[in-house]
Amino acid sequence: MTTTTREYWGPVEPLEPALSVRQVLALERVLAGEPEVVAGAAQLDRPVRWVHVAEAADVGVMLSGGEMVLTTGVLLAGDENAQAEYIRSLHRAEAAAVVLGLGRAFPAPPDMMRRAAERCGLPMVVLHRPSPFAELTEEVQSRLVRRKFAAVSLSEAVRTALTGLITAGAPLQHLLDEIAHHTGCPVVVTNLAHRVLATAGERSAVDDVLRDWERIARQAGGSEGDGWIRAELGGRGERWGQIMLCGYRGDTAGGRLLADRAAEALVLHRMLGGATAHSWEEQSAQGLLTDLVSGVVAARQLLPRARAAGLPVNRRTFVPLVVRAGHCAQLERMLRLLGMSGLVAELADGATAVLLSLARDQDAEALTAHFAARLRTESGESGTVVAAAAPRVAWDDVPAGLREAQHVADAVADSSAVLDLPAVVRLEDVHLRGLIRLLRDDPHVQAFAERELDGLLCAAGEDLLAVLRTYLATGRNKSRTAQLHHVSRPALYRRLEAIQGRLGVDLDDFEQAASVHIALLAHDAQQA
Repeated sequence: MTTTTREYWGPVEPLEPALSVRQVLALERVLAGEPEVVAGAAQLDRPVRWVHVAEAADVGVMLSGGEMVLTTGVLLAGDENAQAEYIRSLHRAEAAAVVLGLGRAFPAPPDMMRRAAERCGLPMVVLHRPSPFAELTEEVQSRLVRRKFAAVSLSEAVRTALTGLITAGAPLQHLLDEIAHHTGCPVVVTNLAHRVLATAGERSAVDDVLRDWERIARQAGGSEGDGWIRAELGGRGERWGQIMLCGYRGDTAGGRLLADRAAEALVLHRMLGGATAHSWEEQSAQGLLTDLVSGVVAARQLLPRARAAGLPVNRRTFVPLVVRAGHCAQLERMLRLLGMSGLVAELADGATAVLLSLARDQDAEALTAHFAARLRTESGESGTVVAAAAPRVAWDDVPAGLREAQHVADAVADSSAVLDLPAVVRLEDVHLRGLIRLLRDDPHVQAFAERELDGLLCAAGEDLLAVLRTYLATGRNKSRTAQLHHVSRPALYRRLEAIQGRLGVDLDDFEQAASVHIALLAHDAQQA
């Protein structure tokens, strides 16, 4: 069992947003100067990246954006044009705010600077009491540095945790769970068409995100905001997807750092594991269809995942299929070739589930038959079995339909070579075999099979058991049985006599033959 690094690091809370102008003004050392906001009060939530003390009139050319500028304005006194240009230069440099210490140069807030700041939307604050700028900058800078260090530490913690999981061979879902744990928000991996490949996070929060995924994803695709942070997935000049943090509560810079670490890990996981974006799509479909078949999760709760995975679900007819002797890539190619919508995923025992989504005005049975016929033709395998449940118009009925299709596929799994099956096998085509499959785990049925076949359930009786199976499956057709086993009719007669002697039955008697047939069906079902 893989041990995640979560046990060592513990929960990591998302970083709080970077200090805003409002938060700086609430600091004790700033409050001691009796600050008053005289302009730009609507912009106090701007983030402060740094604090800069400057008396130069052309300070704007020295800024890179996000600075809170502290000044006494000594070089601006008496020149209103210079005062207005000073504010405009700070605005052009995208400064966070300007703080003017009142004193000898400006005993009161200068009206020209205040009006210019209001027009530019630049927060302007005056300090009514003397306040050492050095102490104020030290207070703010130390807080900003601590936050930066915390962001880097969190980034390294995430990198270490994800690297440990990759080294241990953890699956993709474990990586995403770890990312969601560190970011504290839903995590979604998509391909370039915004089709969801994998998710992680609190189930209810993830469902909220996926409920209207198409609109949300495209809206968030153009810009980052409201905690939607994304990082591209790709390498060697090829972009093949993206990872999105949905509703990250910390600051954008910290979230982007975490998203980048996550993207690095996913790309590395793909490279080392030989996975592809397409295989991630298969895993997504497999998880969804497996959950539908199992019934552990209510179908209604899986609807957002189905929609986000690209399956049309509004006013549709759903046809559940289970295909044997078919591969995911082949079936997906067939869907594209026929222009049909659906999900494809491998199940156990070599079976592949296909959930077709058709428009309500389409002939579901005709399209299903066409799909099966083309599949057999394209694959060139006569043993391909397409088992189908009756079409469903309600999403809530899809799980039962998938289980029905799986039951039908199981019922014919051992007989497809000797039975003439239709292109699409349905519940009414499996008859007694289907019933026995349902009852195969019943102790009474198991005891009955052992009792009836006792003389052949040994190593010496294996060949005879195979002959018996073919003989009964072909309706006791001796010529067909001899042909299928490549023996002469006299040789077949001798084997049938040996079978009857070991079992103590007369296979020409209908009731005895039926009893042996039922026992053999039960035996084969139990072995499968």
